[in-house]
Amino acid sequence: MAQKNIVIIGAGFAGIYATKKLAQYYKKHPDYQITLIDKHSYFTYLTELHEVAANRVPENHVQHDLQHLFYRRKNVKLVTDTVTRIDQANQTVITEHGRYAYDQVMLGIGSEPNDFGTPGVAEYGFTLGSWEQAIELKQHIIDVVRRGAIEHDPEKRRALLNIVVVGSGFTGTETIGELRDWRDELAADNKLDPEEIQFTMMEMAPTIMNMLDRNDAAKAERYMAKQKIDVRKNTGVTGVHEMHIDLNDGSTFPTATLIWTAGVKASPQAAQFGLTTGKAGRIVTNEFMQSIDDDKLYVVGDVAFFDENDDGRGQPQIVQGAEASAATALKNIIATEEGKEKVPYKASYSGFMVSIGSRYAVANLMNFFHLSGFFATLVKHLVNMLYFVQIYSGYDLFHYSLNEFFRTKNDRNLMRGHISRYGNVLWTVPARIFLGAMWLVDCWDKVQGEGSWFTNKLRLPFDWLQPAVTSGASKAADATSAASGAASSGAAEPATAKVTFGLSYLFGHDPMPVFDKMPHWFYSITKVLIPNQEVAFFMQKTMTIIEILIGLALIAGLFTWLTSAATVAMVITFCLSGMFYWVNIWIIPMAITCMNGSGRAFGLDKWVVPYLQKHLGHWRYGQQHALYKNQTPRS
Repeated sequence: MAQKNIVIIGAGFAGIYATKKLAQYYKKHPDYQITLIDKHSYFTYLTELHEVAANRVPENHVQHDLQHLFYRRKNVKLVTDTVTRIDQANQTVITEHGRYAYDQVMLGIGSEPNDFGTPGVAEYGFTLGSWEQAIELKQHIIDVVRRGAIEHDPEKRRALLNIVVVGSGFTGTETIGELRDWRDELAADNKLDPEEIQFTMMEMAPTIMNMLDRNDAAKAERYMAKQKIDVRKNTGVTGVHEMHIDLNDGSTFPTATLIWTAGVKASPQAAQFGLTTGKAGRIVTNEFMQSIDDDKLYVVGDVAFFDENDDGRGQPQIVQGAEASAATALKNIIATEEGKEKVPYKASYSGFMVSIGSRYAVANLMNFFHLSGFFATLVKHLVNMLYFVQIYSGYDLFHYSLNEFFRTKNDRNLMRGHISRYGNVLWTVPARIFLGAMWLVDCWDKVQGEGSWFTNKLRLPFDWLQPAVTSGASKAADATSAASGAASSGAAEPATAKVTFGLSYLFGHDPMPVFDKMPHWFYSITKVLIPNQEVAFFMQKTMTIIEILIGLALIAGLFTWLTSAATVAMVITFCLSGMFYWVNIWIIPMAITCMNGSGRAFGLDKWVVPYLQKHLGHWRYGQQHALYKNQTPRS
């Protein structure tokens, strides 16, 4: 059978979602090929650009390499190129550097900020429609605050330190909130009073955050007021200049930083395909997300215009809308291939969430649950993480979690910095070395002398391993002797010390075991794993070797997380076996403490872990490139 090719243009939210789902559906159909074309070699998580612009996360946090996303998909070809035309008559997608025949094509080239022709925005303003624009904005803010800190002229100083966001939608609200979070760090770096750096949101409408329930919007507005963000309603910007902006009431406002977030329009690329367009240049589709000009061409995401409610507005240009349109299109592509009935687009919005900085958000879930603060912020993160689950990318989910929760500085995360890995791990080095030394000291008597565990002398005090005896009394006596490690001398035993619970050794008392006998379930498992003395002798030697290796690794700072976790696991096992005492329970929190990366300070993990991350990553995912040309991800 001749191979069929489904071409997807645009690696945005809709394009990645559709490519993953189609690749999964056709993974056992070698006659189907999915070709993903984008001008970048990465997918940009556009809804988090404000975090990059405000210096909260690494610059590459929103970049997700396509090779990583599709590294095991043999039926996906990646092409880094710019599409110039779609030859509908010959069913060919034409790029600047190639041609790709298609059976069906999905167009999801996205949108860009719309300044509605406002004078000066292009020359002096900033937008947040791409990764490059986020970096440009970040560098600009660093520059103007640095200049403002040493500016003597009061008017120029004020303009340099005033930051204005136009628009109170998702992007505008989240951007100004994140920049406000950055304020204190910027002030400290430039020896400024933080109050000098001012933030203003300007909205043409009489209300703000109009995508939210009014009560939720009011909560957000109160929070912004508490953060001293100046919110100005009924305020339109009519002109932008280098050091000031013109307002619709005829006045001016001093600022060297205007961030325009007051609307979006279809990518200009949409106009070159010769298809019918509607509001803001978006390509008009029918209810099946097909272009009304070509039933083999599906249009999804922000560039698509389906007037579902006949109100001239089209579906909202948000991530949920992009995913819904992509889901409809891919179902209909499959239905067409299989001769089945197509399904119409149906909007399904589970809620709306808006963050205002790293520690506060408002959320409306299913138009029923209204959250704010910590829980709303948590839900927003969970929704972001859910997308990576939907596209089967555990790698990107893992790194999202690291960057949002563990690699943030200056307390700018959900837990206010309490779980950040940027704490100084140097002070855990003594704990790590002490814990390793404890293992080695404990093993000293196990490797030499009469107490060696490398001889064929039973050291494990389990009753089923004891030699058979002639009477029940002597059997009980032998078991007791083995458990205590004391030899029977036939002489009268001295009075035993009182067994007492304690977390430190008490003179004159015997320490209390965590369990004086094994729980029944653990007894059954252990008896299966160690059924006789031969296995017991092997386990004694093996356990001793493992303990020595753990001790050496901890002292050297090698695989510290793994060896610390093994320490916790072994101590729990010893406790359940009835061979561990409360006075030594400190080993568990000590080992957990050493799991915080302590091996990277005066330890081998400083070099070994980065080496493994680099080489194992290349082995699994292949080498990343700036350009992908008809490249099939490695299998």
